[in-house]
This record gives sequence, structure tokens and C-alpha cells, in this order.
Amino acid sequence: MYRAFLIKYAEIGLKGKNRYIFENALRDRVQAALDRIGRYHVVREQGRIFVECPEDSDYDETVEALQKVFGVSGICPVVVIDSMEWDDITGGVGAYVEEFYEEQNFTFKVEAKRASKQYPMTSPEICAEMGAYLLGRFPALRVDVHHPEVSIHVELRTKTYVYSKTIPGPCGMPVGTGGKAMLLLSGGIDSPVAGYMIAKRGVAVEATYFHAPPYTSERAKQKVVDLARIISDYTGPIRLHVVNFTDIQLSIYENCPHEELTIIMRRYMMRIAEHFAKKSDCLALVTGESIGQVASQTLQSLLATNAVCGLPVFRPLIGFDKQEIVTIAKKLKTFETSIEPYEDCCTIFVAKHPVTKPVLADIEKSEQLLAEKIDGLMETAIQTAELIRVG
Repeated sequence: MYRAFLIKYAEIGLKGKNRYIFENALRDRVQAALDRIGRYHVVREQGRIFVECPEDSDYDETVEALQKVFGVSGICPVVVIDSMEWDDITGGVGAYVEEFYEEQNFTFKVEAKRASKQYPMTSPEICAEMGAYLLGRFPALRVDVHHPEVSIHVELRTKTYVYSKTIPGPCGMPVGTGGKAMLLLSGGIDSPVAGYMIAKRGVAVEATYFHAPPYTSERAKQKVVDLARIISDYTGPIRLHVVNFTDIQLSIYENCPHEELTIIMRRYMMRIAEHFAKKSDCLALVTGESIGQVASQTLQSLLATNAVCGLPVFRPLIGFDKQEIVTIAKKLKTFETSIEPYEDCCTIFVAKHPVTKPVLADIEKSEQLLAEKIDGLMETAIQTAELIRVG
């Protein structure tokens, strides 16, 4: 019976005079998500977004697609009654209750909304008349306007829309309404979750991945592409910049103090990621760092890393513990891919005893040991980067 879905949103409703911009963005994101699975028609009208389904649509597949669209707070499966005649509407609502509630012995209330104030009945009158009809048809029903077990919604537009169920959506803001950022994406657990979290706030995502052949395999690279593809279901298509970082890492390894390897490598990663970010009009960098999780994620280490960046660096997971991050990764279905045993370049060159409280002046002094070669190596890494479009 379900031929349509009503899309609910929460935070967008607080946007005042700019609200229509966010509503239009949400409509477009819903349409883009559904275009992947069929020929759906998404319309925005009078503070509502409706999805009209093709005849061959699959209910579960449609709901799954909608649950990956940020900005959606609720998904309401709707039965459409192709009439505005009262007898047809009451009969259709009665059939709806009979079809979807095996035992009609619950408490309920009716909530009505008219698109046109020219309709001969007011909303309170519709609620009262429909409630009386349902009580007459199903004697075991009981009215409870304060805490009903079922709220039956009736919306009268050019047709009549009936629903009583709301499936939770991911909430957040439509992707793209918050600008664009560059995600430093690795093959680990954290960075894909960070990409998801920043996209939930409406930020479109590009990504940079640092590859170190032959120390990292092509399978490690494919693992990152697979992770990007999974999170692209939420973020939309991702442009993934794959940077060959081997020569830079070897130069750092050969010339700099080993306890500072991780911090110095991280600083050069940020420099390169920022280059691609600015080229793509990104407004920030995004990482999966969490305070204290590893040596390179102490406050002193983060300070040393930030010092090379002109753009702001966002860390959505900064206060999360590992189990909280893992829980989200499992929900996103990135966890199983992230734990595949293909190491990335960060783990290959990690120091045995990394400095946990680096002094910025000492790090900058160590980087001077790279002065003769590093600019050329950086330019080569940037010029030879591979661009992969994912999603």
C-alpha cells in the first residue's frame, strides 16, 4: 500500500528566512540518494518533502537509502488516497488501520493538516469526525490525545496522505550546506568515522590518502578506496587524492631523529593535504585524531602538527574513546574493512619510542635537515598524485 514517504527534518526547521535553502538542499540530497536505486520523484511543498515511489520500488531498499541522507530526522511511510471526498478518505483511513494493525485495541489520536484552507472542514473538525468514524468501525479503540499508542496523521493536499509510523533518520544537516573540507583518510578505524561525523554537519568531503609502495601494497590502497566508497553512501561522491609518500618518508627516516619521525611525517602530510584542499576550495582539513589515543595525538603533538596549517583542522573524534569510535564504525560497516591486515604508510615507519611531548622549535630544527631535498620531493608527490572518483 505504501506509494510514498513523507520526509521529516528537525534542525532545518530553525533556520528562519534561510530555511528554504536547506529544504532545497535536503530535497536534492534525497533525490540523489534515490536516483541510485530507481526512478523516484522528490517534491518539496509547503514545509514538507515527499518521495513518490515507482511501482517496482522495494520498501526496505528505499528506507535504507533514506536513512543515509543527513538532514532527515524521520521517514514516514505514507498511504496515498486518490481522493478528497470525505467518504473516500474515511474508508481509506479505516482500511489503513485494518491493514497495518492486526489487533485494533490500542489508544490513538488523529492529527490532521490541510494544505488548503478552502477545504470545507477545519483541522480540528477533521480530527473529531475521523476519530468518531474509527471508534464506530473499531469498537476496541480508545482515544488518548495526550499519550496515544498510535498517532494517525491525515494530510489533505491534492490527494490525501495517511501515515502513523516514523522511522528514525540520521539527522544532521544536508551535505554541502556547510562548505567543503579535506579528510586525511587512512586505512584505520578512525578517519572514516571522522569523515562521516563532519559530513553529518553538512560538510562535503574530499579525501587524501598517503601511499608508500613498495612498503604498502596495492591491497592497502584498495582498502582505502573501499572505505571511501562506504562513507560516500552518506557523504555523496568523494574525490580521493592518492599521494605516493615513499620518498618523503625515506628522507625523513634517513635524516631526522627517529623519535620525531611520526610528528614530522604528519606535518608533511598536512602540508600536502592542505595543498589539495586549497586547490579544491576546501575550507578546512579533517582528521580522525583523538586526544591521547597514540603518541602523535597528545596536545603537544597536535600543536606541532597544527603549526604547519593555514586552514583550520577539525577533529570530530577529539573527545571520543576507542570503543565509542568502534561502535560508530560498526554501524557504518567500515569496521570490518578497517581491520583488514593491510598496513598503511603510518604504521610501516613508526618509531619504537616516539616522542609524546614534542617541542615545536625542536621539530622545526630537525626539519631543516631535509632542506636540500624536501621541496623537490614534495613537488613530485603532488604532481604524481592519482585522483580517484568514488561513489
